[in-house]
Amino acid sequence: MTTSRYHEVYAAWRADPERFWGTAAREIVWETPWEKVFDPDAGLYGRWFVGATCNTCYNCLDRHVHGGRASQAALIYDSPVTGAKKRFTYAELTDEVATLAAVMRRMGVEKGDRVIIYMPMVPEAAMAMLACARLGAIHSVVFGGFAAPELAKRIDDAGPKLILSASCGIEPNRVVAYKPLLDAAIAMATNKPQACLVLQRETLTCSLDEGRDRDWAEAIADARAAGEKADCVPVAATDPLYILYTSGTTGKPKGVVRDNGGHMVALKWSMSAIYGLEPGEVFWTASDVGWVVGHSYIVYGPLLHGCTTVLYEGKPVGTPDAGAFWRVISEHGVKAFFTAPTAFRAIKKEDPRAELLKEYDTSGLRTLFLAGERADPDTVKWAETILGVPVVDHWWQTETAWAIAANPVGLGLLPVKHGSPSVPMPGYDVQVLDEAGHAVEPGKMGSICIRLPLPPACAPTLWNDEARYLASYLRDFPGYYRTGDAGHRDEDGYVFIMSRTDDIINVAGHRLSTGGMEEVLASHPDVAECAVVGVADAMKGQVPAGFVVLKSGVTRDVEEIEKELVALVRERIGPVAAFRLAITVDRLPKTRSGKILRGTIRSLADGQETAVPPTIDDPAILDEISTALRAKGLARSV
Repeated sequence: MTTSRYHEVYAAWRADPERFWGTAAREIVWETPWEKVFDPDAGLYGRWFVGATCNTCYNCLDRHVHGGRASQAALIYDSPVTGAKKRFTYAELTDEVATLAAVMRRMGVEKGDRVIIYMPMVPEAAMAMLACARLGAIHSVVFGGFAAPELAKRIDDAGPKLILSASCGIEPNRVVAYKPLLDAAIAMATNKPQACLVLQRETLTCSLDEGRDRDWAEAIADARAAGEKADCVPVAATDPLYILYTSGTTGKPKGVVRDNGGHMVALKWSMSAIYGLEPGEVFWTASDVGWVVGHSYIVYGPLLHGCTTVLYEGKPVGTPDAGAFWRVISEHGVKAFFTAPTAFRAIKKEDPRAELLKEYDTSGLRTLFLAGERADPDTVKWAETILGVPVVDHWWQTETAWAIAANPVGLGLLPVKHGSPSVPMPGYDVQVLDEAGHAVEPGKMGSICIRLPLPPACAPTLWNDEARYLASYLRDFPGYYRTGDAGHRDEDGYVFIMSRTDDIINVAGHRLSTGGMEEVLASHPDVAECAVVGVADAMKGQVPAGFVVLKSGVTRDVEEIEKELVALVRERIGPVAAFRLAITVDRLPKTRSGKILRGTIRSLADGQETAVPPTIDDPAILDEISTALRAKGLARSV
């Protein structure tokens, strides 16, 4: 193993953070230079590259066209669900984005306006993001197929002038009509968009609202006929590039804000230092542009670095089989691959001996990266064995945009410790704190926090809600950002992430609020009270289980009510919640003060040794919960 430069590089950052990031920023083209690399008096804890102006789309596309990469592939679209494949060179992608930006400008979009993108995994989704960046508009991508009420919340919060959408999304066994969901969401929303631009897909077309909607293909054709293309609009480095909504504990989504300048600097640095890629190489991230991983490492990171990025419309299994990933890696010459542990658990379940891998040449693959949820050691070891390449678990959040902790391939790999995403990256002073805010000794569990200031690219605030940012992240541990994760560090400084400290659960890499699901269950007319907890699942990491107490006098069939509850969550939140387990109980375990003991319920469901909490009001309820769990095939006794 080569000697890692990690400790040297981390020490250089710690010794002089401004010099470190100022040097990294030389990799970005700036319209005007910054007045300060870091201004501690700006924002809530300081801002990066204050005074500079730039354009993210220019750095992703135009600079590479001017710099000799015009004919290199920028984006490869691979869609096993439709059979479509297409390659766009940097010149072609720049032309497509500039034309789409001209269409959006004609529809009234200007610098600072918000645009919601509600689309499937098609090239136009990435083009839409880049077109917004080109105009200086702020995009907010909402996962395609999200339920109408959830989309409506995001429309109301962002206040978009324009919504970009498509007629449908395509799953392995079904077609999801997007337009009815979009129409319903707009009807629910108070802030109505001025217009919608809709991509018609051959699999399922849709009707368009004559006064509001515009056909995507027709609008592009009109702009081309008129020779219209939009130039890049300079924005402040501290101006927002996008808003990305993540689940909040109140059920109201949190609009994480990403700036332009710091985001480019950190992602560009990460592509070589963490992922070990050179410009011109192929990077594939099997995620969705609706999630932060898709933003950072399908669209922005690879293009900033001059790589070729793969946009995949398919699944790890079922499109058509558990060899789907190996085909893409082989066919497109993927050098580094990034996905969630869930995907590998699905492949392992379908093809435990990796027989399908033998059909493809994946010898060009150098590294597999996992993130989005805790990578269990068994899955990591299986992947290492079948692929014969380093498997790098790394940990980050929607709020940070890039890895807090990783094993930096480009700096030289450190020894792997299974179960750990390795060590903090430059910019992150990671501490494990007790409830009083004191650092704990190695090996002891605590709240994982990051000493302020956060590095470039991390969210400086929440959209229209600075008070909530302070309350969510900065209030509990003054001088620190609270990640909401619990874990420990060992004697070598390796980080171990063990659980969440709030009620956000991680379902196949998707962070979902149990509080939001409880609101849905509580809206059912027969439900008196409820609690949703995340229970361990071998495939998805966690799945939600809802425990409901029915109102007195309800005589309807319990199984029928439980089916209605499952359907209700699917309707209000969407299939992504993976909510399939509603369990009717006579009462919920509570403290004497009335607080529901969700942690105790979770422990019972997971089959863990469960001590009777000293604050419990009636210990006998735990046996009743255990009986209900066993009836559902789940569990155990106290």
